[in-house]
Amino acid sequence: MSLIQVRDLSFAYEGSSDKVFEAISFQIDSDWKLGLTGRNGRGKTTLLKLLRGDYPYEGSIRASVAFQYFPDPVLHPDWLCQKVLEEIDPTLPRWKLLREMAALELGEELLYRPFATLSGGEQTKLLLALLFLREDSFPLIDEPTNHLDRHGRDMLSAYLKKKRGFILVSHDRAFLDGCVDHILSINRADIEVQRGTFSSWWENRQRQDSFEQAENEKLKKEIGRLKEAAREKAAWSDRVERSKIGQGTFDRGYVGHQSARMMARSKAIEKRREAAAEEKSRLLKNVESAAELKLAPLLLPGKRILEVRDLRIDYGAGPVCGPLRFELLSGECLALLGGNGTGKSSVLKLICGEAIPHSGYVERLGGLRLSYVPQDSSFLRGALRDYAAECGIEESLFFAILRKLGFERVQFEKDLRELSAGQRKKVLIARSLCQQAHLYVWDEPMNYIDVISRMQIEQLLRRFRPTLLLVEHDRAFCEAVADRQIDLSSGEKLV
Repeated sequence: MSLIQVRDLSFAYEGSSDKVFEAISFQIDSDWKLGLTGRNGRGKTTLLKLLRGDYPYEGSIRASVAFQYFPDPVLHPDWLCQKVLEEIDPTLPRWKLLREMAALELGEELLYRPFATLSGGEQTKLLLALLFLREDSFPLIDEPTNHLDRHGRDMLSAYLKKKRGFILVSHDRAFLDGCVDHILSINRADIEVQRGTFSSWWENRQRQDSFEQAENEKLKKEIGRLKEAAREKAAWSDRVERSKIGQGTFDRGYVGHQSARMMARSKAIEKRREAAAEEKSRLLKNVESAAELKLAPLLLPGKRILEVRDLRIDYGAGPVCGPLRFELLSGECLALLGGNGTGKSSVLKLICGEAIPHSGYVERLGGLRLSYVPQDSSFLRGALRDYAAECGIEESLFFAILRKLGFERVQFEKDLRELSAGQRKKVLIARSLCQQAHLYVWDEPMNYIDVISRMQIEQLLRRFRPTLLLVEHDRAFCEAVADRQIDLSSGEKLV
């Protein structure tokens, strides 16, 4: 057990005047299993890389452990996995590696395959096995679930729960709850560390936000009342003071004394108002914006939008899924589940009109308008305004949705390539929300998306009930929005 201490840490990327962090401080224990959370663009990955020493910074980071980052790029992906691992750590005991691989459901035969031929999930698990074999190191794990199916996420969560000490970036609530014992949260105004799971942290956060919002309203009313009282006292004092001017037999000294007393009361009330205003200014700094999103789907009540019969996807080495049978009615949400390689994305692409080798039938309602969110966002280039024009969507609505999803105004001027993976995924979702469609087809839309935005989108889908065909491994998200779930790994089995 040792402490990792961060003091007055400030950082801005070279050439940028916008600071990612400014004078932040926190302290954590190297035995803690920390979930790192925060909205997209808050600097979660940047913080991990600062801990590792990738960038120059102001302030101090003190630790008696070495930091190891996942995912580090593999320099020779064409090498056999065994050679890749030997290059990374030549002192690696083979028996320990095999033990970790077995715990992650990886067979020994993977060591004799080129690293590049492994699936994304297999690569993730193999590199994590290596990460936890390094003694006297503290793992920094950045979004390991993006290539894992639901079973893989459950298995990895159970694996991490047995480990000692790490920081884990993930937006999957169920995954975090299964393996962390502390939460490190990058908030709007500060960084906080709290003991517990994500769910307990989120419950505490909602309570704190509710308390601050109630206090804010109370102080707002009190400030208004004191402001009016101070104004009345000051006006009364002025009237009394003016009455001293003129003729008449009365005690001008007494009147002046009364006027001064009333003015003193006015100033005392003003001080109370200023104190209340200062107290109010300390509130709501970390309340996250979760503005309500809107959607205008094209619904056809009672209509069957889509029917799939005896569908098999086959790229030449035998069917990867099927036979698959289902139908989708207007206003329904259907989630397709299944392990990696079971053809989920292929089914979506086929329904969207791509030439995917298959047998069986896919029948769509005539004149159907679709909106598709692909799994990959790396193709995005150029300015947001140009992308909106290219897609034929209303720019003001597009920007308004992105603002509600946590985009800062400064990000509107950046090239899409400069945005984080989560921000690029939000661009695709915002574009889809701008499109009026009979059927929304979303392929792993929540990859890289922060938790608060996931909850916003859940509320949107529950309220407006668009017709949605979805592939998503986030268990909590699927359970919140899907009317039905079909597991492609087991044919027609409903989950």
